[in-house]
Amino acid sequence: MKSRITELLEIKYPVIQGGMAWVAEHHLAAAVSEAGGLGIIGAASAPAEVVREEIRKARELTEKPIGVNIMLMNPNAPEVVKVVIEEGVKVVTTGAGNPARYMKDFKAAGIKVIPVVASVAMAKLMERAGADAVVAEGMESGGHIGSETTMCLVPQVVNAVNIPVIAAGGIGDGRGVAAAFLLGAEAVQMGTRFIVAKESIVHPNYKEKVIKAKDIDSEITGTSTGHPVRQIRNQMTREYLRLEKEGAGLEELEYLTLGSLRKAVIEGDTVNGTLMAGQIAGLVSKEQSCLEIIEELMQEAEAVMKRGYEAWAK
Repeated sequence: MKSRITELLEIKYPVIQGGMAWVAEHHLAAAVSEAGGLGIIGAASAPAEVVREEIRKARELTEKPIGVNIMLMNPNAPEVVKVVIEEGVKVVTTGAGNPARYMKDFKAAGIKVIPVVASVAMAKLMERAGADAVVAEGMESGGHIGSETTMCLVPQVVNAVNIPVIAAGGIGDGRGVAAAFLLGAEAVQMGTRFIVAKESIVHPNYKEKVIKAKDIDSEITGTSTGHPVRQIRNQMTREYLRLEKEGAGLEELEYLTLGSLRKAVIEGDTVNGTLMAGQIAGLVSKEQSCLEIIEELMQEAEAVMKRGYEAWAK
């Protein structure tokens, strides 16, 4: 399944791993890249020197391309951008802001810039700013989300821009990959499926919650603050939603979730931790290596598209 994205990023398969905070570190990123996709190190709110260390550790594990996801609202973003350029990273995905202020420096360093967008308007803005591609992410995804579904968002973004589009949100198997291509995308980005990868450092308790999740087991918190987040329901989400219903302020809500993602990922706290995962978690049923995940995705996608073509030809 070759596309403009595989050529642009010099990868074998059109599969990109999401830049998930605390989850997307060097072990996972290197394993995804080594398997033929594009592994991403999630900078999140980490200090710049920690990001530098993660990049170097990933390169000890693979010689294939890796990327870095930069959250532009992070106060450390300018320093992280500097580190990414100094370390010769060739691909950057961005979120929570506009990368335009860094675009000149990225381009001068030969870095491919791929912002994550949740609307057609933002996709157009990113194309004008000089982005090489965009990730159109639907609200089915885990973590911070927009308001449009993947099925509706992707084809509209494809129609609106000339640069390649990567589909994200609700993609967890080969059928999702095939559907994304039929919608006009040229690659997919996945997060939830890689949470349970063998190379993922996510605590076994968290992985088990994802594997055992049903289709209705995720819910959205933070709607009242304007920053909705999708995660697997637990005691913390129930308390958060109760407080939201009662009109709690931002400070009280933020205090409830302070450090909760680390609690889930590192400590395995599935009661009070934030278990970010997309709606597709109900389709994730086992722990596999990144190589097994990606090869299974490609085999399934090829089979689905072949069956579809044969049915159409009749």
